[in-house]
Amino acid sequence: MKVIEHILNAKEPFISFELIPPKRGSDIKALLAVLDQIVKYSPPYIDITSHSAEINYEETPTGIRKKIKRKRPGTLGICAVIQNKYNIDAVPHILSKGFTREETEDFLIELNYLGIENLLAVRGDDSGYDKPVPEGRSVNKYTSDLVRQVYDMNQGKYLEDNLLDAKATNFCVGVGGYPEKHFEAPSIKTDIKYTKEKIVAGAEYIVTQMFYDNSVYFKYVEQCRQEGITVPIIPGIKIITNKSHLINIPKNFYVSLPDELVDEIMSAKPEHVLEVGVEWAARQVEELLQQNVPSVHFYIMQNSKPVTMLMNRLKNFRKIA
Repeated sequence: MKVIEHILNAKEPFISFELIPPKRGSDIKALLAVLDQIVKYSPPYIDITSHSAEINYEETPTGIRKKIKRKRPGTLGICAVIQNKYNIDAVPHILSKGFTREETEDFLIELNYLGIENLLAVRGDDSGYDKPVPEGRSVNKYTSDLVRQVYDMNQGKYLEDNLLDAKATNFCVGVGGYPEKHFEAPSIKTDIKYTKEKIVAGAEYIVTQMFYDNSVYFKYVEQCRQEGITVPIIPGIKIITNKSHLINIPKNFYVSLPDELVDEIMSAKPEHVLEVGVEWAARQVEELLQQNVPSVHFYIMQNSKPVTMLMNRLKNFRKIA
């Protein structure tokens, strides 16, 4: 089933999750253990992130050396496991940055073969490695370009004109939204206009970047509606689990943390930080559900314990668990 169908047909609010593939060279056992824990909450779909290569700079005795680091394979294989072992719809993330349109089309064809009909289109980090583009090939510069390519395939339009047996695909495309604006956008108004371009190109729903103040999300939804964006906007939540998140989350995701939350975490003993983070997330989710959001999306990476604690805290609140 398509993600948009899950959202529009839901009689009760549901939760979805986002996982990150194992590191290069490790195995999938730990991730399967996480999946075994979260499937009991009946998520209709699970997102799997995707990563292109990235550039690292290393200090050496002869100076700084640029090194291209290959990152985290496995998105396609994990999605196949989710759909075929757990019978849950998988939502792979598709990057425009670091891949040619031809490589993207190949990946989409592979998804289509596997019966995976959902994807989240994202640009990818600027720290990523831009491979040289071979002569005669092209790239999707913006996420809206990537969404448009998927839309074209849904209309049976492939990059090669002579594919006589090519059939139209049936992908449902989601995109990211930024309640505190994307860090590269000059203003929230400009950022929302860019988001609308993705919707016009064919995206059917939005999943937001994490936030820790619900008023930011509610204002963002209102601004999107004023801009004419009518698709569902799913709130994204990440539970703070340790004090290092106070630095890492704002630094890496460009989101702000309320003073009250920071004070609670700073005053807590290290072993109690997770409890503080879970309680804060629980209050967020309760308020979001009271405002009739259709679902909540959790960024859990590869750690199911915080979500398990949260669900135990919420088990008597409506029927989300």
